[in-house]
Amino acid sequence: EPHASSSPAVAANSEAEEIEVLDSEDVLPMAAEDHWKALFDQFDPDNTGYISTEKFRSLLQRHGSELDPHKLEVLLALADSNSEGRICYQDFVNLMSNKRSNSFRQAILQGNRRLCSKALLEETGLSLSQRLIRHVAYETLPREIDRKWYYDSYTCCPPPWFMITITIVAFFLYNGVVLDRFVLQVSHPLYLKNALLYHPQLRAQAWRYLTYIFMHAGIEHLGLNVVLQLLVGVPLEMVHGAARISFVYVAGVVAGSLAVSVADMRAPVVGSSGGVYALVSAHLANIVMNWSGMKCQFKLLRMAVALICMSFEFGRAVWLRFHPSAYPPCPHPSFMAHLGGVMVGITLGVIILRNYEQRLQDQTLWWIFLSIYVIFVLFAIFWNIFAYSLLDLKLPPPP
Repeated sequence: EPHASSSPAVAANSEAEEIEVLDSEDVLPMAAEDHWKALFDQFDPDNTGYISTEKFRSLLQRHGSELDPHKLEVLLALADSNSEGRICYQDFVNLMSNKRSNSFRQAILQGNRRLCSKALLEETGLSLSQRLIRHVAYETLPREIDRKWYYDSYTCCPPPWFMITITIVAFFLYNGVVLDRFVLQVSHPLYLKNALLYHPQLRAQAWRYLTYIFMHAGIEHLGLNVVLQLLVGVPLEMVHGAARISFVYVAGVVAGSLAVSVADMRAPVVGSSGGVYALVSAHLANIVMNWSGMKCQFKLLRMAVALICMSFEFGRAVWLRFHPSAYPPCPHPSFMAHLGGVMVGITLGVIILRNYEQRLQDQTLWWIFLSIYVIFVLFAIFWNIFAYSLLDLKLPPPP
């Protein structure tokens, strides 16, 4: 923005010098923050550390081609709605360089109130991959601005590797390569004789509290878990990342086996239902909590199908648990892992998947539910150490 001058010639000369400075900056490679700092300094010649929202809007309009269109839309809306009338340097750099900071999240929140352009769903001329990303955004995110931002920023790098690896590789590697069978029925001679499933007599082998997910009690058990895990887990990982989804999944798996060791102490457990139910219940709970904002097609039908599949699989697990065992006195696998996964999903899972651009450290409920989960894990550990001997249970013999 040129300064006031005494003559048109001086003003023209000043403007030419400014253009020359910008051109020289384009020649030299600059970090993103340095680039935005140079622009900020031009609008803040007195080094006050602030620029007005009018100058901010002018800068956005002048350099809008350097930004994603949806991001530019949000920041322009922020400039219109900013009540302070000025923006500080650090907030400016965070906003322009896309740091996940408090200032950027505030821009998203304030800008969302003023957005009036067409929805992402109405955009045409998209490729197949772009339509897939848009579909995932509408399936998982309740706010239009989050959908737009995810659509612009998602690069499929890294891909949703965690859910795909757990589902395809891990489920079949042990059964297919070692046992030469993709799935073992509960009547198979090798069903209990492996190093993966959780067995109450072998609870001191800590890895079994996790590795039991790689064994399943029948092809229908495996099939339902694989379908739910791929249809729900992969889109969630595409949006929220492998770190969050793996945390919810593993937390559900551990809670499932520990719930069995506390509430169904004589039974073994197999299957990935703890992790799957944690993801699915968290996703369904978020849909219910944000029902009006979810614009996915057939959301009621999708919820009904997911609930029917979960209910069928859980009902089958309950029936199998009380059905006469093929290897007495060891009973069939417990169904308590399903309930442990659901509890993790509607507590930790809901908080983690609630919002696309949130920081968990800023969520009070996150710390409350995390504390409850840690307390339960510690309680279950002490329970496994002392309760079995104190209660003098007659456990089934080791396999």
